[in-house]
Amino acid sequence: MTLTPMDLVAQAKQHITEINIDDAKNELGKSMILDVREPAEYTAGHLPEAVNIPRGVLEFKIGSHPDFQDKQGEKIIVYCQTGGRSALAAEALNKIGYNNAVSMAGGFKAWSDNGNEVKV
Repeated sequence: MTLTPMDLVAQAKQHITEINIDDAKNELGKSMILDVREPAEYTAGHLPEAVNIPRGVLEFKIGSHPDFQDKQGEKIIVYCQTGGRSALAAEALNKIGYNNAVSMAGGFKAWSDNGNEVKV
């Protein structure tokens, strides 16, 4: 059986925790915010305090980033544009020992569509 990208996202969502936009907003300043979109997407607008590590290099780069040294510590809220890449990223982070990684349902689109603060 061949899986589609959306099948992979659906499978990942069975193994991770997703939080809604309001819960994510309440976590600002208390949790790490990880944007797994491409750099151009991040530059066009991102959540306050977000760190950008693109999904394609996440597993290779996160361990050397100074903000992500404590795998057992702070919650990491992962987001992308609509929630697919962040689900895959949260699953990958959990597999490599970041036990507090969650995905923000709806992604940046839902965040900005709801009138929340966006940094440029």
